[in-house]
Amino acid sequence: MSYNKHLQVYQNTTVQSASPLQLVIMLYDGAVRSIKQGELAMANGDLYQQNHHLTKAQKIVAELIACLDLEKGGEVATNLFALYSYIYNELVQANVEDQTEPLQRSLQVLEGLRASWVELEKQTKGSQGESDGNVQKAA
Repeated sequence: MSYNKHLQVYQNTTVQSASPLQLVIMLYDGAVRSIKQGELAMANGDLYQQNHHLTKAQKIVAELIACLDLEKGGEVATNLFALYSYIYNELVQANVEDQTEPLQRSLQVLEGLRASWVELEKQTKGSQGESDGNVQKAA
């Protein structure tokens, strides 16, 4: 089996075994990585790669938007929708106008949101660990 095939199997397994919080963090990681690659391509004057990477980041942000449940999510979902829409528009502007400033603003927002999701995951794991410990003590 080739390296690429092994990598694909590993990635599929990672995604399939990830929690919903981990999946969101993976999406943030992918968006950040794509933006940084797009910014590098922009600096190198490689319009094809710039467009490829920034379009990929836009698709990831669109997926984050599509995953929101505005009815059940309430104010949090509404605020995330606004932030994701802002990021999406910044990515489009950066790509069309070959500007790095919107990319930097997008990265700042995404990295802040990612940090919040990572903290939420830690808290969730901590509370699950306490629950598991209580179950084990009761048994």
